[in-house]
Amino acid sequence: MPLILFFVFESSDVSNPQNQEIILAMNKENRLPLALLLIRLSIFLVMFMWTLDKFVNPEHAGKVYEHFYFIPGLGSSAVAIIGGLELLVLIGFLVGFAKRFTYGAVLLLHAVSTFSSYAQYLKPFEPYHLLFFAAWPMLAACFTLYIMRDEDTKWSLCGKGGNRSEGESD
Repeated sequence: MPLILFFVFESSDVSNPQNQEIILAMNKENRLPLALLLIRLSIFLVMFMWTLDKFVNPEHAGKVYEHFYFIPGLGSSAVAIIGGLELLVLIGFLVGFAKRFTYGAVLLLHAVSTFSSYAQYLKPFEPYHLLFFAAWPMLAACFTLYIMRDEDTKWSLCGKGGNRSEGESD
């Protein structure tokens, strides 16, 4: 279905069969799961790129750990192990598996990253420091997705609550 799907208003011409299909897809019950799916996909994209950096450019990742997390001397093997663990969590997050754990881990990872960049927030107009402010809306999105995880059911492996059974909640 074309992207126009996201921009259909309640007052659309329902006599047009094509609009009926679009309106059915965007009814009230489908809006929240769709919005949460888009949040999950966009968070995954950002986190996945940072995870890939650990494999593609481990020296850069090591410098990030040293500068922002005060963990000096991480070799490429240690960075690869961290990246592998992070990738496993992100794949679980992407498919909606064990939501309490994977969504919580993504929230925690991003919160640590956001708060560890405090020096950049104190000097926002230094070169590249404004880019760090993009972490705050993403942190809010991570938090929103975590607290709304039971409602994040679209393209989710485990369904409601992140459990294997639909009726269970965590």
